[in-house]
Amino acid sequence: MDMLLAVSWLGLSSFLFALILTPLTRDVFARLGFVDDPTGGRKLHSVPVPRVGGVAIAISIALSLGLTAAAGIWTPFLYNPSIQLLIHLLPSAAVIFLIGLLDDLTTLKPWQKLLGQVLGAVLAYASGLQVMGIAGYATPSWISLPVTVAWLLLCTNAFNLIDGVDGLATGAGLFATLTMLLAGVLEKNNALLLATVPLGAALLGFLRYNFNPATVFLGDCGSLLLGFLLGCFGIIWSFKTATVFGMVAPLMAMFVPILDVTLSVARRFLRGQPIFGADRGHVHHRLLDRGFTPRRVVLLLYGACAFGAVLSLLQTIHYNRYSGLVILLFCAGTWIGIQHLGYSEFRAARNMLFGGALQRMIDINVQLREFEGTLESCASFDEWWERLCGQCRDLGFAAAELNFNGKIFEEKFARISESCWSVVIPMADGASLHLTVPAGVAETVPAIVPLIDLISRKLPERIRTVGYKPAEAAAFSGR
Repeated sequence: MDMLLAVSWLGLSSFLFALILTPLTRDVFARLGFVDDPTGGRKLHSVPVPRVGGVAIAISIALSLGLTAAAGIWTPFLYNPSIQLLIHLLPSAAVIFLIGLLDDLTTLKPWQKLLGQVLGAVLAYASGLQVMGIAGYATPSWISLPVTVAWLLLCTNAFNLIDGVDGLATGAGLFATLTMLLAGVLEKNNALLLATVPLGAALLGFLRYNFNPATVFLGDCGSLLLGFLLGCFGIIWSFKTATVFGMVAPLMAMFVPILDVTLSVARRFLRGQPIFGADRGHVHHRLLDRGFTPRRVVLLLYGACAFGAVLSLLQTIHYNRYSGLVILLFCAGTWIGIQHLGYSEFRAARNMLFGGALQRMIDINVQLREFEGTLESCASFDEWWERLCGQCRDLGFAAAELNFNGKIFEEKFARISESCWSVVIPMADGASLHLTVPAGVAETVPAIVPLIDLISRKLPERIRTVGYKPAEAAAFSGR
């Protein structure tokens, strides 16, 4: 009865506070000028929208907890170790919220935000929130600390990055929170239950104003706090899941934001772009580019969140019998979803790894490195030209022609047709090298850029070093 009263009080008060405070804080910050201006590109809204809605969520949760404590409803639970853990987490959550708020008001640099997030995660670890095991084995502290911090940073930034469409981050957070709430009921995990109820109720009240068309945004203070809290609650959930898949259920519950941040990091790494940079490659952007309206994108991703929520609960309930099958189904669904998003980066990486392109590029680079060393040992123009022609033949070119000192030296390696095309490499002193590329010979194309770089750097120097005597031209078809 005490638990039912606490849950009811927390849920109802947090929902009502969010429903009342959200429009109030929205109007205050709008008058102060803290709004997200529409600038095109990644911005989808057409009018300025206040961007610090997380303030309303944080105040709603705080007031709900305060009223519950003032009414004496917390008293039966205060000495429960699990509830004490939740209380000890409040300072770390406050750090994350303040970092997000500062970013909303002053725009912090990426490293400053990350440093604040690491501080919050370390404080959470110090309060007793720890990933207790990996693959069924207890983790020593030197492993538990980085794993816990990494998990919290992943969740924190996942909800921050996916907050790009009205109601998406809030709704994804609501699905994850309700999933953990149900898990708390099923597992009789009072700490998880009492932690998720005020957050879920506040998100529900806030979503009334954040769903498309939104009149207020979460902002970094809201999205960072949401991701951090859910990361903490995921670890609390795993405390009573004594299986090799302990952290899988929380991951499934939050898989849409986590998948998005994982894909973003992978895409930017493959393309050599800044990891913390912004782009239009997020999951919701891909769906928008396919012609979906913002509202349909959100509803579709809500469906994906529901898919993850159902599987996470099934994995929790039937962890002894069907865990492997549930995880297999989850992986299959995730793979199908990624394939439908059509990321060119992953298609190119797959072709590189399994289509022979990577081996070809490695072979070309090895050949060119060896060729560079060979050029250094050439003692005459004859030897230099012979080595150059041999390398061009090995790389698949059809012909090579050198214009040097008023002479033209030419060597053909294959039949030249009208469909062939040429690459001209200018060098010092008016010299130039013309390479003929056979049409349809795809293997030759990857060699062109590194070969041009090598020739433009080394050949002019070697030409001057080995020199050229007119008598040597007899060995070539000069004209």
